[in-house]
Amino acid sequence: MKPRISILTLGVENLERAVAFYRDGLGLPTEGIVGREFEHGAVAFFDLQSQLKLAVWARDDLAFDTGLSKTAPCPTGFTIGHNVGDKAEVDEVMDRARAAGATILKPAQDTFWGGYAGYFLDPDDHVWEIVWNPAFIPLE
Repeated sequence: MKPRISILTLGVENLERAVAFYRDGLGLPTEGIVGREFEHGAVAFFDLQSQLKLAVWARDDLAFDTGLSKTAPCPTGFTIGHNVGDKAEVDEVMDRARAAGATILKPAQDTFWGGYAGYFLDPDDHVWEIVWNPAFIPLE
């Protein structure tokens, strides 16, 4: 398998709420909800970077499509790391997430490995780490 991950899909309880959080709260670009004309097809895509998108899809529809039973969310099963260019940007993103309705799990602070990071929980219990890593500065 070649490393070609292009979409990360998060199952959400309320699609409109998730779109508002990511679009209005965090400022991620999107065309909004598409696919409403299809049963189990409504989804929203957010542009992250070239060739990479975040999708939010109703958990009921994701369960239907995969054939799996819907289970309770497990926040410790998966995290999303958002790497930024400096410590100040970590604080800015954490503040923006809090204002959008996120729960701050761990306020931004210096890490044992020389970076600076904090964690928040989105409205559907997905864990995000906002991190400045001096060894992994993102390209703008």
